[in-house]
Amino acid sequence: MFSYCTDPSTLEGLTWLSCYLTTGKHFSMYFSVIVVLVLLAITAPTALLFGFSAATAARSRILPLRWFAWGYTNIVRGVPDIAFFLFFVIALDQGFEWLRHKVKCPDWTEPVRNGVEFVVCDVAKLPLSSAPQWVHETYGFFLAVLTFAIVFGAFAANVLFGAMRAVPRGQMETAEAYGMTRRQAFWRILVPQMWVYALPGLSNLWMVLIKSTPLLFLLGVEDIVYWARDLGGTKSARFTDYPHGDWRMWYFLALLVFYLALTKISEITLDRLMKRLTKGQATAGGEAQRKAAT
Repeated sequence: MFSYCTDPSTLEGLTWLSCYLTTGKHFSMYFSVIVVLVLLAITAPTALLFGFSAATAARSRILPLRWFAWGYTNIVRGVPDIAFFLFFVIALDQGFEWLRHKVKCPDWTEPVRNGVEFVVCDVAKLPLSSAPQWVHETYGFFLAVLTFAIVFGAFAANVLFGAMRAVPRGQMETAEAYGMTRRQAFWRILVPQMWVYALPGLSNLWMVLIKSTPLLFLLGVEDIVYWARDLGGTKSARFTDYPHGDWRMWYFLALLVFYLALTKISEITLDRLMKRLTKGQATAGGEAQRKAAT
């Protein structure tokens, strides 16, 4: 990056370090930090949407809808995350390719499943082999977001369902007595108040989601843990212009600081959000604010 980095063998001290930290691989590591943050920013609301939909379906009067919601929640919560990530992504990818295969290659006569092999026509593959690298990376990221959202959406559904049940039934009955329909009472009375009860559980779920981001490597996305292990390992002068010993401790120490900082920022943000939600509410938090104001 710098003009004096032309010949690394002549450098030493901070000059050597500045050139070492601005190599292409290090910029890939810095970019992976952005990838993790973008993943969290997209996955959190998507998982919340999955969870809210499942929690709402679990309260439905339509029996098959309730069965589907409870099945989704219990099955996903009962499967270890790492097993789900290893199996589901493959199944999801093959499911997409099978659908494209049926549409784009209707005249295909050979079986798609041939023993352990899964064979579809070339135009049905996702992404296409001729697609540029960024398309492959974007597709992998999309699968990662969808998988994370499905997994954590099941946990969010359990939290939100409990929060919905925590809202006093008397308030719903009062709303209906004033002439509100069941749907109006749900959106105007139940949903605004349930977040007070749901936020503690959702806060813990957010922290778990942060700690689960290293699972990106299982989905083919090169995350910061992958780069820390790769860059921190011993490098000899034969394979790199910047040879060094085993520096994994320092790289993982940097990851520790990153995750602790992200967790601390999350705690501060969630605490402020809780204070905002409990203001004026008949909860322990709301009562504490009322007493502090007087």
